[in-house]
Amino acid sequence: MTFEGTMTALITPFDENGDFDEEGFRENIKSQIDGGIDGIVPVGTTGECATLSYEEHEKVVEVAVDAADGKVPVVAGTGSNSTKEALMLTNYAAEAGADGVLLVAPYYNKPTQRGLYEHYKKLAEEVNIPQVIYNIPSRTGRNIEAETLIKLSELENVVGVKEASGDLNQVMKIARGSGEDFDILSGDDSLTLPILSLGGVGAVSVASNLVPGKISDLVSSYLEGDVEKARDIHFELMPLFKALFIETNPGPIKAAMNILGKPAGKPRLPLVEAESETKQKLREVMSELGLIK
Repeated sequence: MTFEGTMTALITPFDENGDFDEEGFRENIKSQIDGGIDGIVPVGTTGECATLSYEEHEKVVEVAVDAADGKVPVVAGTGSNSTKEALMLTNYAAEAGADGVLLVAPYYNKPTQRGLYEHYKKLAEEVNIPQVIYNIPSRTGRNIEAETLIKLSELENVVGVKEASGDLNQVMKIARGSGEDFDILSGDDSLTLPILSLGGVGAVSVASNLVPGKISDLVSSYLEGDVEKARDIHFELMPLFKALFIETNPGPIKAAMNILGKPAGKPRLPLVEAESETKQKLREVMSELGLIK
């Protein structure tokens, strides 16, 4: 299976007590599908996977699969800094009916490139489900180097990478060295257009929580050959891309969703609600885009 187009890195909405808001989550997924999104990614960075219990993590995946109802692929975040835990979560996602999994690089313990390779090799061999590697060194403390990713692309079940290193030279090396059946997905909204130009086939987007139609249109326009339209949408959304990362994700996107009246709630500690200045900037940008009055 390949994952092309736009997939939304879903927020995990919480209620006033800080518990998982299942009804709100289902509402958000319906809105995403109605907005033309190509897939959903629950329990990733934006979904605050690091502060969910195992039971909550599994519940969110179950609800996502049920709410998607086969209309769009579900690629569940199942990465961990422990290979054993990643195996457990990945097995569960496969059993729950997810179409694929997103595996963030092991964080905190800073494995070597050999360690990273062996980690992903173990997962690929143990669980028969399409696996997308997630490279985001700003959060994990370790970059998965292009040479390692190219080697990993040769493994059965490893189907792509969500690239959020911010290094376009690395993206070029991966595109040149991996096969045509290895999907390169942008993991940074501001770099989606450049990554598409280097051979990327889609994006895992934070901004599409807010504007699914716009992000879908950007990606599909480029893939269909209308580069000018894709570029116009990119320039239109640049202020939003910037505003959504004034503070640590998912603080700003949750604030923006709350402003729009969508289920979101506050982030879980140690993350905190976006500052008032950030909320004001978001309102200004959202007003300019016609999302609010």
